[in-house]
Amino acid sequence: MTVEGDVRDQGLAEEGRLRVEWADRQMPVLQRIRERFEKEQPLEGITIAACLHVTTETANLMRTLKAGGADVALCASNPLSTQDPTAAALVATYEIPTYAIRGVDDDLYYKHINAVLDRRPMISMDDGGDLVFTLHSKRTEQLAEIIGGTEETTTGVIRLKAMEAKGVLGYPVVSINDADTKHLFDNRYGTGQSAMDGIIRSTNVLIAGKTVVVCGYGQCGRGVANRFRGLGASVIVTEIDPTRALEAAMDGFRVMSGHEAARHGDIFITVTGNKHVLRDVHFEVMKDGAILANAGHFDIEIDLRSLRAMSSSQREVRHEVTEFALEGDRKIYVLSEGRLVNLAAAEGHPASVMDMSFANQSLSCEWLAKNHASLEKSVYPVPEDIDKEVARLKLDTMGVRIDELTKEQSAYLEEWQEGT
Repeated sequence: MTVEGDVRDQGLAEEGRLRVEWADRQMPVLQRIRERFEKEQPLEGITIAACLHVTTETANLMRTLKAGGADVALCASNPLSTQDPTAAALVATYEIPTYAIRGVDDDLYYKHINAVLDRRPMISMDDGGDLVFTLHSKRTEQLAEIIGGTEETTTGVIRLKAMEAKGVLGYPVVSINDADTKHLFDNRYGTGQSAMDGIIRSTNVLIAGKTVVVCGYGQCGRGVANRFRGLGASVIVTEIDPTRALEAAMDGFRVMSGHEAARHGDIFITVTGNKHVLRDVHFEVMKDGAILANAGHFDIEIDLRSLRAMSSSQREVRHEVTEFALEGDRKIYVLSEGRLVNLAAAEGHPASVMDMSFANQSLSCEWLAKNHASLEKSVYPVPEDIDKEVARLKLDTMGVRIDELTKEQSAYLEEWQEGT
């Protein structure tokens, strides 16, 4: 059988298969869902176009959707996040159409997105919103064919909610990112560990004793700040939200403005989902040798255009490390071209945490297939029963048992007359 796709080298398929199998061993919740899907076929007749980071964990999600009867095709959601052996294995071993090559330019990136949309999907699965954006801007004639979608990450949810507020969202979308079993674990523990992994792999610097500036104290920022503190860094947090800034201060971190923090930091990590969080006013006062990394989805958080304009020269000094020479003989180092350092310089989140995120993806697709006729063109949270089921399954696979309410306790929670 010849499977469509565009990958770097199908000769990498065996390496990719071994890596996919390794990740699968750390994803027991998704395994259980896949086993049920194989029996029940809840996605039979459903075509799914997925625009996600093409990693070993994503491969196991695609296997699960296919097991459930879906006709699924995959493209990359970031030019630097594709694992080429995984993409090869998806096509050659698992017979899933995949369009992903690490290091593509913008033209090929969007050509791949259009390739999965050419399959006339009924469900979109996105990580960052580029698939949805393409549908709503370039391929509006297909919107009527879409019964629903899912969105994996904070950046994409921000875009979707803006679309909903302006009345232009063309179909219902489930915000996977807002599930407790996603953002409380994937965002904190996954981003915390994988961002650190990318920074250490690309620079090999000692973290202990460094001053690390974390820009943004959402769930991802919390994870990053805690992981770096755990390795002995002095961590500064910058924020625009007073409540999050207060929380960071009470969690024991120094909190200050970005301009003030720019003078102190040795390493900077942006995790905000917003534009130009680090820009010329910050570059002007940074130390010689400052290292800049982005752990947000798009390469907009570090204003590289301004940095290039300010620099007299640029050169790659290590794999994934670009040096910018500034006046005063200062050097600033940017990792992975300002793209998602977790995946561009490392392997992304550990499989055991993606197990929950992708369990939510699978079960939300099943929910959309069953309930799409009654849904509005809005952004929906993951249904609570799905979120709780993912947590229950995860605990079960970990061998953890928890209590249940007694009849007396259940009755008390529903009673209003029983007082002191």
